[in-house]
Amino acid sequence: MTQETAIKLFESRQVRTAWSEEQEEWYFSIVDVIEVLTDNDRPRKYWDDLKRKLKTEGSELSEKIGQLKMLASDNKMRLTDVANTQQLFRLIQSIPSPKAEPFKQWIAQVAKERLDQLQDPELSIEQAMADYKRLGYSDNWINQRLKSIEIRKDLTDEWKKRGIEEGQQFATLTDIITKTWSGKTTKEYKQHKGLKKENLRDNMTNTELVLNMLAELSTKQISETSNPETFADNAQAAVQGGEIARNARRELEAKTGKSAISSLNAKSGIIAPLNPPSRGDLLKQ
Repeated sequence: MTQETAIKLFESRQVRTAWSEEQEEWYFSIVDVIEVLTDNDRPRKYWDDLKRKLKTEGSELSEKIGQLKMLASDNKMRLTDVANTQQLFRLIQSIPSPKAEPFKQWIAQVAKERLDQLQDPELSIEQAMADYKRLGYSDNWINQRLKSIEIRKDLTDEWKKRGIEEGQQFATLTDIITKTWSGKTTKEYKQHKGLKKENLRDNMTNTELVLNMLAELSTKQISETSNPETFADNAQAAVQGGEIARNARRELEAKTGKSAISSLNAKSGIIAPLNPPSRGDLLKQ
């Protein structure tokens, strides 16, 4: 399945989704839906129990549920149970929740918005801006973040052309870039900011976003020039791209006397303390 992963917001709660180009429909992470509807702190166990209940009742719904790779809390792409819109409507009927009806309306709206966006791609950018604005981010930060998404997409497209596989290889090259320019792996960077499930880029300051963009843009342009053939070649391009941003970071720090690597996160200082993102990206990363 050719898919585009995304994070959708329902009442400031996040639901991982994937758009199937072949089927032309959304698939939703079932555990995310259950967590939103029930506020259960063990949504996977709830889902396991519900599957057994449905099977006992003779329902074939759980047997038709598929799996897709989505961004997990450890920032890796992992398989998770998903349901399309029709399956999700049927599943919600088995979950007692006062949010059931508004959630159904939200699903219908998500589906409509996607069809509208296919006709006018500019709408997807406007939706992302609205989502970030609702979470409390400034206009200046939002503009930087949307640009970083564009640059990240250009880089991953370049990696795909070089035969790099999504998932672990993408994560490894990203880690190389991040470690080179910031001195920290992605995991170490998140720990520095006190993050767990939250997305790192959604918790970067403007300065950090700009440096990360410089590293990824440089990596992409170096790759286009050097034409890497192996994973090791791509790793070397990642190092070189990261070095350009690292040099810029060091020069900036020398001029200002301040570290460009901040411990601030969305809760502690980047945005107003509303409900910052807790898992994945608002858009494809």
